[in-house]
Amino acid sequence: MSPRLRSRQRGAIGLTAALTLGLALVFLLLVIDSGRLYLEKRKLQGIADMAALEAVQRNGNCIPATNTAPVYAGASATRNGYVIPPGNALNVNCGTLTTNASNLRVFSADATKTDAIQVVASRPVLTSVAGGVWSLFNGNSYNLMTQLTAKAVAAPKILPPQAQLTIKTTLATVDSTKSDALDLLFGKLLGGNLSLGLVGYQGLAGSDINLLSYLNQLALNVNVQAGNYDELLAKNLKIGQLIDAAVTVLQAGGGTASVAAATALGQIKVLVGPADVTLGTLVQLQAGAVSSGLNTTVNALQLAQAFVQLANKTNGVVAEIPVTIPGVNVSVKVKVIQPPQLSSIGDPTYAKNKTDAATRIYVRTAQVSVGLTVSLPLLATPLVNTALNGLVSPLSDVLNNLLSLNLAGTLSSVFCAIGGTPCQSTDLRLLSSATNPSVPSVDVVLELGSAESYVTGFTCASDATKTLTTQTNASVVTIKVGESPTLSDSLGASPPLNPVPPLPVIDIGAITCLKPLLGLGPTTCDPASRKPFYGGGIGVTIDPAVGTQTASGGVYTYPQPPEIKQPALYHSLSTTNLVTSLGTALKTGLKFQVYQPTGFNLLGSLLVTSGALLNNLTSTLGGVIGNVLGPIVDPLVNGLLTTLGINLNQVEVGANLSCKPHGQAALVN
Repeated sequence: MSPRLRSRQRGAIGLTAALTLGLALVFLLLVIDSGRLYLEKRKLQGIADMAALEAVQRNGNCIPATNTAPVYAGASATRNGYVIPPGNALNVNCGTLTTNASNLRVFSADATKTDAIQVVASRPVLTSVAGGVWSLFNGNSYNLMTQLTAKAVAAPKILPPQAQLTIKTTLATVDSTKSDALDLLFGKLLGGNLSLGLVGYQGLAGSDINLLSYLNQLALNVNVQAGNYDELLAKNLKIGQLIDAAVTVLQAGGGTASVAAATALGQIKVLVGPADVTLGTLVQLQAGAVSSGLNTTVNALQLAQAFVQLANKTNGVVAEIPVTIPGVNVSVKVKVIQPPQLSSIGDPTYAKNKTDAATRIYVRTAQVSVGLTVSLPLLATPLVNTALNGLVSPLSDVLNNLLSLNLAGTLSSVFCAIGGTPCQSTDLRLLSSATNPSVPSVDVVLELGSAESYVTGFTCASDATKTLTTQTNASVVTIKVGESPTLSDSLGASPPLNPVPPLPVIDIGAITCLKPLLGLGPTTCDPASRKPFYGGGIGVTIDPAVGTQTASGGVYTYPQPPEIKQPALYHSLSTTNLVTSLGTALKTGLKFQVYQPTGFNLLGSLLVTSGALLNNLTSTLGGVIGNVLGPIVDPLVNGLLTTLGINLNQVEVGANLSCKPHGQAALVN
């Protein structure tokens, strides 16, 4: 090849290299410029997306009177660095979504609807080089700025219907007298001393805890995956862990009441004990239910009551509460048999009865046993003694004669008449008790069944006509009257004490006494020698048919129950005064039975055949015991149950129903 040709080739290579480098620079410029526009577009789209999502999540609307959707969307855009004036624009529209022939969802603006919210964000940016060159080649004028637009449509997820029942057990108000009673009762139920004071209880009564926030905090504390509420409700936990989560949520809320409530729960935690429990005992979430149903509130005092009762049930403590009433000594014992089920949430489509634990929406009050040992000096009055002595005095001579006949064959009976020799004689006791024979004492035990309510049906044709139907069954009170302290000591026993030991009304015993020789001096008797019921006696029990007081349940349909997030719509089921019926039961339901003699059978036959005596006892003693105990026991038990958060005479059940509950907002195009 000639030198000239090689020289020409070197020039061509250099030109090719220059052109290649130029093209590379142009392509690099295009890539950088396109990347800039892509990033600007992406950033603008993100701003529009977030603005639409927030407007939906905060339930924004475009109604002229409020028009909150543009406010919420604008706040979100500004927070994300979007400056609206002068060239930027943010257009917000409310409307509906329809599905077109291509099976794609299409947004239609309608200011009266909030099924979806559209946000259109615009921003001017520098025109790309390629765009400018293209404009020049086409003979168009070159515009230095290009308007970028991003459009986002968001809508809430439509979830299955969600229903919630809440049984109302909180005290409406707490004053200084109630706070003292609560301190005493809660402390005894927990097996210690409690001093929350008026400020603590008022703080609890005035504070609500968001259930969803509470469960999320508890899941974090006990290392359960967020959102796995079924596992959380079934997990064995300490009551202290349940309280810790509530304290954290209350402290995060701030406010004087929340701080006082958190402090009060902290004091309760000190006494609750280490036993394992499950939160599902107090709050039920239907299997497979969506988490949006948990976005509701629970009153802090109601939750505290439930924690205390759950601890009492778990730790097996029997609370002994002293009560002072003039003329009467009362010892009260309380045992929680079953804690309350405060709230239940789920899809009412599957909740038709209370038997299926996986699908039911079911709440109940606590089941409690209350025992009262009432020492009644009032029953040892001349009036009562005269009445009883009048009933049994015809037997007195017979009793002593029978005892004498029983001893007639012995050598010692010869000397009884002249004295100097120990002899047996009748020792008659009326309304005696094992602990204090001189003071009449009666045990009364009330076994209080749970008031319950559960969902049986619903309608969701529209928000204006939606309904929720429930079946509510009121409490059952079983009243037992028997011997003190045998009956009260069996409080909470499983199985329950059966049969109930009768209360001794007449104890015809035999006691050894020494009469001085020829009657010179007082007669002395040895109390240790007394043989109870040696000559038989009469005891009293309560007729089970009268002692069990029930209140019929009721079906109720809630009209337009509010959404899950809103305060519940409450319905009260009024019942007969179940505790007041105690007085009637004591008057009319007493049954007397004869104790067979331990020494001989002749007296037993005499008492069994003495029908007039038993009839007189029923009418006389039944009225006396009922009239004395009724006015004492009724207010005592009613006040105690109210403090526990149980109202036997009025059950209040709250209902919520969301027919198309909105879940987390989502982008739809």
